[in-house]
Formats: sequence, C-alpha cells, structure tokens
Amino acid sequence: MRLFTEHGYDAVTVADVADAVGVSAMTVYRHFPTKEDLVLIDQPAQLIAEHVAASSATQPLVRRIGNALIAAATASTSGTGDEQAANERFLLDCLRLMVSTPALRARHLDSQYALQRAVVDALGDDSADPDAAFQAQAVASACIAAMHTALTRWVEDDGHTNLPDLIARALTASFGDDAVDARRMG
Repeated sequence: MRLFTEHGYDAVTVADVADAVGVSAMTVYRHFPTKEDLVLIDQPAQLIAEHVAASSATQPLVRRIGNALIAAATASTSGTGDEQAANERFLLDCLRLMVSTPALRARHLDSQYALQRAVVDALGDDSADPDAAFQAQAVASACIAAMHTALTRWVEDDGHTNLPDLIARALTASFGDDAVDARRMG
C-alpha cells in the first residue's frame, strides 16, 4: 500500500511489490491473482452476509442490510489505539486508490455485485417469488449504493468522520429515519 500511495497505482508493478516484501513476483501472484487484488481487499461480504442471515426476518429489508453494512464498517475500523488508527488508515488508503484509479473502480463495481448477491442469498431463498427476489435485489443494491456514497465522503473527509456513523447517515438520508436501529446513529 505504501508503494501505491507514494508512487501511484499505475507506476508500481507487481515486481516492485515483490521486491519490497522480499519475495518473488510468482509468490505475489500465487496469493494475489491480479494487481488489483493487492489493493481491493475483498469487501467483508461473508461478514455482512452472516449479519444479514442472523437478523430477524420480521425487520424491514433495508434495516437488515443497513445494520449489517454498519456492523462490517465497525469491524473494519475498530481496534484499540494504534491498531484502530492503522485499520482506518489502511482502509482509507485502499479507498483513496479505488476512487482515483479507473481500473480499481471497475473492479470495485464487480465486488459490489458480488456483495449484492451474497446479501440477497443471506436473506433466504425467495426464488419461488420473483417479486420478492426483485425487491431483495433492489433494496440490497440501494443500500450498497448508500454505503458507497458514505465511503466516498469518508475519503473526501480524509477519514475524519466516523465511518459507521457516515454509513448510517447515508442510509437514513436514502430511506428515512427507520432505516437503521436508533442505537446505531452516532
């Protein structure tokens, strides 16, 4: 991440990364199939899906999904003292590169689609009801778009705002006051 931040994404090669960490380029490719994989850590889709699956089916879809997105952001930016600052800085650096690099933006869009699929799958099998499946897809996509707006604002704000609170604010702006649990609002 330091190399990408200091020299720019396009200027750094996988060989440069391999040299910096003292391994061969093949070793890097074994763990990160593409250069984009070095920057775009997989969104915590599994964690989000687990939170969605564990939520009460009696809650509105937007609340189930929104609370899961906030919980994942909390986990990604938590820690104690220096650990929390390092987690936030790493995520901020990844997002800053994603916002400024066309190839990473395209890859991020792919990961958002995969996240939507994981969320819809975690909501349960509604394949027998096409309207319910469509509604789940639409709500998941809208929640992920609200989260993306919050992530972009967080980058613009250089991480000075609490990310989970920013996501809660984006969800509330999009869906109203009942979009997230009141205790989640900071």
